[in-house]
Amino acid sequence: MTIQDQLLATLPDADVLPLTPRIGAEIRNIRLSGDLPDSLVDQIKARIALHKVVFFRGQHDLDDAGQEAFARRLGALVPHPTQKIRDASEAILELDSDHGGRADQWHTDVTFVPDYPRYSVLRGVTIPAVGGDTVWANTATAFNDLPAPLQQLAESLRAVHSNAYDYAAQRPRATEVDRKHYEEVFRSTVFETEHPLVHVHPETGEKNILLGSFVQRIKGLDRFESAKLYEVFQNHVTSPENTVRWRWQEGDVAIWDNRATQHRAVNDYGDARRVVRRVTIAGTAPVGADGSTSKAIR
Repeated sequence: MTIQDQLLATLPDADVLPLTPRIGAEIRNIRLSGDLPDSLVDQIKARIALHKVVFFRGQHDLDDAGQEAFARRLGALVPHPTQKIRDASEAILELDSDHGGRADQWHTDVTFVPDYPRYSVLRGVTIPAVGGDTVWANTATAFNDLPAPLQQLAESLRAVHSNAYDYAAQRPRATEVDRKHYEEVFRSTVFETEHPLVHVHPETGEKNILLGSFVQRIKGLDRFESAKLYEVFQNHVTSPENTVRWRWQEGDVAIWDNRATQHRAVNDYGDARRVVRRVTIAGTAPVGADGSTSKAIR
């Protein structure tokens, strides 16, 4: 009997398997749908806040409509600002490795707009026999790991994020299909946003490092200085002990707090096809440690 059939108000610890001490947990014995009890949805949100990313195996009954119906229980859906959503859907973005869908750089989803998504809900549709894992990193523990002088410096900085970046430099292994998709679709409209480098999570109160591959520069610094500081802080985010790696199976669902994580898809599966479908939940503009908010530049 599944948890929702029992209408339990909480998730038993036996059904939540932490995957690392810092990030990630698998939740078992739940069939995701738009009809889950409110109490169970609240517990899933609480587990996301605690573990940053949670995973559900074997959600084979979940189609596009079911994925959106469940995602609406987490908040208002928001489509990608530049990429086309799937037909007959409200906000589903398909990431197909045969059509430029290899998100193989560390990033937080859509940080080139001020109110970037709160949650992302990703479903495995076609998974390679070998490879194609995704890795997530905890940006709150990354901040906590910084020495005090670096914490103070990070809190004083702001960074400019954009979907227009040096694609060739960041993705030297990209195929011609990938490059065409980037030029014609992903950056069809250019966005730039200035974010605090450290923001305070509105629910947990934790301080999180806000970086990733959409960062173009740190405000007030030249490109060389920006790159050096970016490397220092980003290395803390992506250190191995701060990450969790998920080996996908078809029908799996991952849900992560986009305000407290970065992630990347591992591009190690050659010509095999990998298809995942993502729905994002509307967020709010981050607030820095000094109370300043993000702002759109263009």
